[in-house]
Amino acid sequence: MNILFIGAHPDDCEVYGGGTAVLFAKLGHRVKFISLTNGDAGHHVMNGYELVDVRSKESLLAAHILGIAYEIMDNHDGQLVPDLRNRSHIIQRIREWEADIVITHRPNDYHPDHRYTNQLVQDSAYMVMVPNIVPVVAPLRKNPLFLYFQDHFQKPYPFCPDIAISIDETYEHKIRSLDAHRSQFYEWLPWINGTLEQVPENTEARIHWLKKQFTNHPSDKIRKVLAGWYGSESAAKVVHAEAFEVCEYGRKVSDEDIRQLFPMLPQTSV
Repeated sequence: MNILFIGAHPDDCEVYGGGTAVLFAKLGHRVKFISLTNGDAGHHVMNGYELVDVRSKESLLAAHILGIAYEIMDNHDGQLVPDLRNRSHIIQRIREWEADIVITHRPNDYHPDHRYTNQLVQDSAYMVMVPNIVPVVAPLRKNPLFLYFQDHFQKPYPFCPDIAISIDETYEHKIRSLDAHRSQFYEWLPWINGTLEQVPENTEARIHWLKKQFTNHPSDKIRKVLAGWYGSESAAKVVHAEAFEVCEYGRKVSDEDIRQLFPMLPQTSV
């Protein structure tokens, strides 16, 4: 299968779906991360081409750790707009990847780039099937399943998990991929959060510090969804999980379809 994660910034897909991405890749499926912006605003010291170069190299390292493909599009960080040009680019990339699954941000989010990434992907969900839209690339004959990343925002409605995946066996890969984005997790985000002085110097101490921030411990709501897919006994043992919400656009799926599309799940009902 062909799995496409579309985030607004280099590192978004790692944060929200890195563990699941590795599971797909280990099973032999083609996985790609796309960042719709080049990340050129995400730092308090560096900017412009210097920052783009740093973040590109960090993303390549993360891709190597996860065993996936990675593309960074040339839109300015903080200036993404949901225009026809960008929509055409998304349609083209979904078609070229022949995506079976597309995962992106939810519609409501604190960051405008996240919101507009969602709008661009949602606006492409039907159009990937229409031959006269972006005719330079053949339309898909089967619509992908579109999914949303998990977030904590509550209005107008909170994240509603439909699929929950145990990432216990790939959690270390995910953390190492976040560690690859050093300009973000050890510099920019601590600076903007006022915690820069808390960042450890030692490499292993930094890994431990990241793990405290990105535990992926399932909430009660997500553990209930885990139980539906893995069974109550197995779900109770899951330490780290990633969850996704089904988008109303795109392919309509049954539980059986989801098990086929997520082959790391138990393949019989529990």
